[in-house]
Amino acid sequence: MNSLRTPRSHTDRLRTRIADGDIARVADEALRAMDSSRGSWGGGWERVLDQLRALPAEDRRALLHALADRFHRAGDDVEARCRHLTLCTLVAEGLDGSERLPDDPLAAERRTALDDLARRQSFWYAARFEVLGRAELAAGRALPAPVVAVVRRAALDAYRADDLVGLARQLTDPVLNVGEAWAEQALSDATAPDWQALLAHALTATASKPTAKWDKAARALLDTLGTDRVRETVLSWLALVGRPRTLPLERREWEPDIDNAYDPYNATALRGLAWLLSLLPPRPEAARALGALVETSLRKVAGLGPRNPKVANAGVIALARIDSEAALAELARLATRVTYKNTARLLDTALETKATALGLTRDEIEELAVPAYGLTDIGRAEHHLGEVTALLEVRGPRAVLSWRNAAGKPVKTVPVAVKRDHPDELKDLKAAVKDIDKMLSAQSERLDRQFLARRTWPYATWRERYLDHPLVGTLARRLLWTIDGVTAGWADGELRTLSDDPLPPGTRVELWHPVGHEPAEIAAWRDWLERHGITQPFKQAHREIYLLTDAERATGTYSNRFAAHVLRQHQFHSLAAIRGWRDKLRLCVDDSAPPATRELPRWGLRAEFWIEGDGEEYGVDTTDSGSYLRLRTDQVRFYPIDAPQNSAHCYGGEYAMWLAPGQHPVAPVPLENIPPLVLSEVLRDIDLFVGVSSIGNDPTWQDGGPGGRFREYWTSYGFGELNQSAETRRLLLERLVPRLAIAGRCTLEGRFLHVRGDRHTYKIHLGSGNILMTPNDQYLCIVPKSAPTAPGTGYLPYEGDRMLSVILSKAMLLAADTKITDPSILSQL
Repeated sequence: MNSLRTPRSHTDRLRTRIADGDIARVADEALRAMDSSRGSWGGGWERVLDQLRALPAEDRRALLHALADRFHRAGDDVEARCRHLTLCTLVAEGLDGSERLPDDPLAAERRTALDDLARRQSFWYAARFEVLGRAELAAGRALPAPVVAVVRRAALDAYRADDLVGLARQLTDPVLNVGEAWAEQALSDATAPDWQALLAHALTATASKPTAKWDKAARALLDTLGTDRVRETVLSWLALVGRPRTLPLERREWEPDIDNAYDPYNATALRGLAWLLSLLPPRPEAARALGALVETSLRKVAGLGPRNPKVANAGVIALARIDSEAALAELARLATRVTYKNTARLLDTALETKATALGLTRDEIEELAVPAYGLTDIGRAEHHLGEVTALLEVRGPRAVLSWRNAAGKPVKTVPVAVKRDHPDELKDLKAAVKDIDKMLSAQSERLDRQFLARRTWPYATWRERYLDHPLVGTLARRLLWTIDGVTAGWADGELRTLSDDPLPPGTRVELWHPVGHEPAEIAAWRDWLERHGITQPFKQAHREIYLLTDAERATGTYSNRFAAHVLRQHQFHSLAAIRGWRDKLRLCVDDSAPPATRELPRWGLRAEFWIEGDGEEYGVDTTDSGSYLRLRTDQVRFYPIDAPQNSAHCYGGEYAMWLAPGQHPVAPVPLENIPPLVLSEVLRDIDLFVGVSSIGNDPTWQDGGPGGRFREYWTSYGFGELNQSAETRRLLLERLVPRLAIAGRCTLEGRFLHVRGDRHTYKIHLGSGNILMTPNDQYLCIVPKSAPTAPGTGYLPYEGDRMLSVILSKAMLLAADTKITDPSILSQL
């Protein structure tokens, strides 16, 4: 019945107990009132507290003793114990020194409660932990640094109380929250008053971008400390950002992976430090650190999403404020990598602003933004460090650093003399290797997206920015180009035609695409690449071509060739963003979402891939945050780029066009009116999405997933007809298999690569990589490594086909099946 009493009834009953002078019953009634409030400390509870505080000092001391005697009733429940301690603290507040209890009977319990609090990310404002903190400070004891951190984080919550915010403002030591590697290093380094002032100023970076007033104060601090010293120190801190917490926190079931998330209080300081770097004289290492900060801050954390987009945006703003080649290069590189919408938009704005200032187009600024990284020839540079020569070379998709001694002989490791006498040069070379690797990947992706950009270049400009650029040239010289209508590739130091004749300089250049060329010509260029040993950075000569089918002519305005697939949503979402598609994660809630879309401004079109969430059971079909784990696929359509947006319920259902007042529906564009290049590239993207993120290519899904409901789909996809990319793979394997060391054990038959081992004969599906073995086509589950390699395969005509590497690695393993030692595989043989 106590739980049904109103605060008013407690007030009346308490007044009676006080009038009776029975302090024990006053304590009991006060605890009943507290329990029935369940943490709601306002309204009627304030009247209860006013009565308790109005007691004479002697009665209040007696009441505190009575409450302390009853503390055991709170049991082990943390919230109940906290409420009890809070009640005692609130009753004690206002007693002067002579009136306080000399022994403070629950002081140890209060400190224990605060120690427990130190292991949390935050606390609900109604818990009133700040009352306990205030009591500790009043007793002359500083709060432990981890407790300070929790109070500060809690004060940032939307439902923070004024008392909590006031306490957080009192807590100025330490200046940053402990628990993160970078912050603890900063606290260790920044012990002098000027450094403390620098960190305190960084914590004032609460706006979306720095103001003139903020910059002025920052410059004064930089002048005092010295720009070089600040740069070196801050960069050492940023290098530690993103590491798991040094003080792990208790993660409750509804909380994200807080040990890999940023401390939100420290995140403000990170934003300020990024801005500070933009005020320093530009240096490549600062631009590099800011680029890394952007990527680290956008890395996904379970249950949270991107770690901290605000810090990422601060990194972009800082890069945009730096006038240097290295900063521009980082902006251009990030523009090819970042998929988070708001940060991507900020990058676009920064690059557009730079381009406008220089009188260039966005495409031109991206081309000019690629540094040489010290390369003096195409993909090559020599650095002499004393008697030792360091050779930096681009080999395929990676940069490699090798060494030669004074006699010119190769050595496997960094010579001792270089480590001893040239540590700074060595550090710069290692940094260049990492920078080149990142930029090569970014430029390869940018070039791969140029097919739909309709770009043409004046010949001289193209030579300078592509063919003869020290870095981009390593990619451009492995691609095919059309020069004044003639296709050519780079071989033996010159541009050459299909007949290997040198091609003289021309006027206009564009990137060659196989659409519109005869199959015999495409095959001839494939032979040409193989003859010259050229491995393309992505599929070009071997690029899949998607032509309009009879079924698509019959449907007229949509394609169903990629319908009825089941995709892993988060993998699809990331891959779509990399390929330039916009996609909204489907949540298992009452909401709608547009299809995945790719805008094609050069063609005046918008491509749509219709998808819907799969399932309805939280925790089985969704993540803890409610986003679907899987999607089902439907139609592909094209609309004019300015057509109203379609949308459908996240659960599924019909897509419909959302119309603003005065708008009229816009019909989809007939597929036969879509330019063949556009149709092919869009369908190729979607084939890629299905091929990579389908549950059908997951070897662990033989049981059909939750409830076995995907078993039929898994079987049909994992062993069914080959898609276009798998057909390309089969054609390549026809040429490749005879050259393998295990060629005598391999044959290609239909959809499978057959491999004869000593225990069984195996059939590896060329689309999914799934395996069947004799007898009776038993399923063999082999989970590939995250980065499979295919040793001994020799020449490959293009990079980037992970499934090809998976298939070849499995073939090598199974051809020598008597040497397999992995117990999970042996148990199935």
